Amino acid sequence: MIKFTHVVFRWILFGLILFSSVAVYASEAGVIFLLIEPGSRGNAMGNAHVAQVDCGFSGFWNPGAMAFNRNHQFAFMHSNWLAEIVDDIYYEYLSWNNYFPNLGGNLGFSVVFFHLGEMDRRGPNNEDLGTFSSYEIAVATSYAYQHSDNLGLGLSFKFILSDLAPEGQGAQEQGQKGRGISFAFDLGMKRKNFLMNRLDLGMNLQNIGPDITYIDDEQADPLPMNLRLGLSYRLLESEYNRFTVNADMNKLFANRDHWVLERLIKGWYDHGGFMSKRQIESKIFGVGAEFIYWNLLALRAGYNYDKLGDIIGPSFGGGLQVSFGRVKANVDFAMQQGGQLVDYNRTFTLGLEF
Repeated sequence: MIKFTHVVFRWILFGLILFSSVAVYASEAGVIFLLIEPGSRGNAMGNAHVAQVDCGFSGFWNPGAMAFNRNHQFAFMHSNWLAEIVDDIYYEYLSWNNYFPNLGGNLGFSVVFFHLGEMDRRGPNNEDLGTFSSYEIAVATSYAYQHSDNLGLGLSFKFILSDLAPEGQGAQEQGQKGRGISFAFDLGMKRKNFLMNRLDLGMNLQNIGPDITYIDDEQADPLPMNLRLGLSYRLLESEYNRFTVNADMNKLFANRDHWVLERLIKGWYDHGGFMSKRQIESKIFGVGAEFIYWNLLALRAGYNYDKLGDIIGPSFGGGLQVSFGRVKANVDFAMQQGGQLVDYNRTFTLGLEF
């Protein structure tokens, strides 16, 4: 058999620190790495970014926002999660998008790799069979279309592989692998100048797809379907300086209803009803602000309120924007709330645009 002690320990840490609300409110959801927000810019602002995003991370935050881009955009993120506790859990994100006139819109690509570290493997008599690594991957393609001057629409399709453990060695474990495969869609929209000038609206319904199966259909886990909804207001917008404030809400739909519409409707009314305390507390709220000085230095701060996950408190960060001819490089960092076991998670990202 496989010794799962380390696997369970790592997933407990992962749930407590990153998505405790998923563990408490919707413990049946699988592949919750799909909810990790890439990009230190959004991380520093309390993860309130769905209406503002305009960089290479748009494919994750809001594929509809990609529609307004007319340049090549690349983005990369590396982070050692729980670095103060374990040293081999890390998250990698790489993406690209560009406008293609012949396609009438923007085409994007991204890959996410989440490594859960090395674990011990044991045989039927507890003999040492070496080690194995657990990991998860999501590969996505996106298409965005600018419907009008102020409206962008986007769609992402992602392939998901979750490889948590190899096949067991015991007689009852032959043929049973901790590996699951699924696919999902994201639907995004960005509306500029919503209701008033300088106010933008963003929405992204993520991870719409079939349950992921590891052993059999009866033990399948629903994907973490999540609704991001937010506003972004540009208080200051001049040639060299900008000041923007954002507010987001996240609502997770991890109920086991098979039809998307059924999940969306019932997800608002389970656990005591629409206005029940638990239903209200299941939502995650974030607010943040960004000040860019002289198109060079960016300062950011935010606040995250995740009651069920016990992730409540400030976040902050900054970045530099440097231009080399037609190439603009963005280097950003963030300190975001880590939850119960670490004070902050540190993220660093790099973006290129030309």
